[in-house]
Amino acid sequence: MKLIRTMAAVIAVASVVSACGGGSDDVGKELGLTNPQIHFVHAIPSGPAVDFLVNGTAPSGQTNVSYKGVTNFTNINTGSTNVGYAATGTTTALASGNFPNVAKGHEYTVLALPGAAAADIGLIDDPFDKGLLSNSARVRGFNASGNAPNLDLYLVQSTNTNISNVAPTMSGLSFKNAVPASGQDSIYVSGGQYVLIATAAGSKTPIYQSQSFTLSNNADWLITSVPIGGALSQLAVGQIHLLVVQNGNTNTPSVELSNTLTGA
Repeated sequence: MKLIRTMAAVIAVASVVSACGGGSDDVGKELGLTNPQIHFVHAIPSGPAVDFLVNGTAPSGQTNVSYKGVTNFTNINTGSTNVGYAATGTTTALASGNFPNVAKGHEYTVLALPGAAAADIGLIDDPFDKGLLSNSARVRGFNASGNAPNLDLYLVQSTNTNISNVAPTMSGLSFKNAVPASGQDSIYVSGGQYVLIATAAGSKTPIYQSQSFTLSNNADWLITSVPIGGALSQLAVGQIHLLVVQNGNTNTPSVELSNTLTGA
């Protein structure tokens, strides 16, 4: 009888969330009921196509991933999980890492990164602590630019792009690290028309400014800096781009936003 009451409560909550624009999958994640999910981001400009490896093998739909490629989520088991990526058609990892305690309801992201001397890897554990009745967008920043010092990212309304007296939305992003950090929940914002601006940490001088874009309610974005053309050049105007990874199963999993400061 207790199980029936619990199931009825979950169904009732799911109905309310659905009516508010959420989804049953979000409810399952929030309650820690759904299988953990993982996906892969190829963030090495000019890098070769690769296969994403989970415990030594490539899951279905996770192969032959080119730069800016983002795979859709696939279910994985709980517990310690080794991840990496290899040249397409091989299983010899170019870079690898480990999630020590994969848990239900969590989303995991693995990024192929450009390193100074060899391929590198980035790992993000997202606990997905979105409120059951929330329709806010979720955002997180990640620095995949081996050429860059720490970055500040500003997500500002498109009608006011002056950041002189505005605190960064995500501050002090160091190479291979996310803000909020792996293991912490994303930042929540209302949907609307926005512009992304990047500066060197502590500076108010933009080195990157996107065109205006729509951030929809319930969107789930990982905003990743990447060096242009694969060059490990000094951080300056035109030397980084921002790659938006749209989490979830979508036909447009990644979008590279152009830099209005350079027109490219």
